[in-house]
Amino acid sequence: MNIIVFIKQIPDSDEVKLDENGNLIRSGAGTMINPVDKNALEAGLSLRDRFGGKVTAVTMGPPQAEDVLKRALFMGCDEAVLLSDRAFGGADTLATGYVLSMAAKKLGSFDLAIFGNKASDAETAQTGPVTAGFLGLPLITSVDGIELDGSAIVCRRSFTNGIETSKTELPAVITVTPAINTPRFMTPANVIEGLKKGITVWNCTDLGCDESKCGVKGSPLFSCKSSYIVVYKIILYRSFIVKSLYV
Repeated sequence: MNIIVFIKQIPDSDEVKLDENGNLIRSGAGTMINPVDKNALEAGLSLRDRFGGKVTAVTMGPPQAEDVLKRALFMGCDEAVLLSDRAFGGADTLATGYVLSMAAKKLGSFDLAIFGNKASDAETAQTGPVTAGFLGLPLITSVDGIELDGSAIVCRRSFTNGIETSKTELPAVITVTPAINTPRFMTPANVIEGLKKGITVWNCTDLGCDESKCGVKGSPLFSCKSSYIVVYKIILYRSFIVKSLYV
């Protein structure tokens, strides 16, 4: 199987700073791999270990985002690709999904693209679905179990009121939850092997992107300043009036 795992670098700090446009200032801050993306990597690596093939880790970000790709290589990924260009800066999930889809197309034929179900720094859960839309591929979200059935993938999704099983033909895109597995540790052998592997860097031109669809230019979402407000809500229920206070 040829598997792409999309991962994200997020701030490793309780002090998150914003620029004048309301975007996160990522430069100069400590960073880490988005926690559930480790589960996405483990899901891809486990499938490769069982069925053969390769796992390519991909992230979009500034040059220092190479750090999360190194960790992916140390976990056992076969290849790593950094998508880095000033034109990508300030991207919302629509612009990000566009760039990631262009990277997937440039990588060539693949069977499965895996995302963590959401990023801890934004909690939108949109990037995987948006990327699937640009690729025109079937999507299964919030997966906590995977099996292969010939040329199809069978996914388990758990909810408070039951379990759902979804099946789709490959190639496909899935997003996974932390419940799917326990990520493996980086072994000395994998670290040594990972140090031998290079990281491919692609910019906007390399990907053949339309710059108007990238970064701030391609982002209909905009940030604005916010503050806490008090809202009173009146609820009429069985002739009782309940006043709820939301902060």
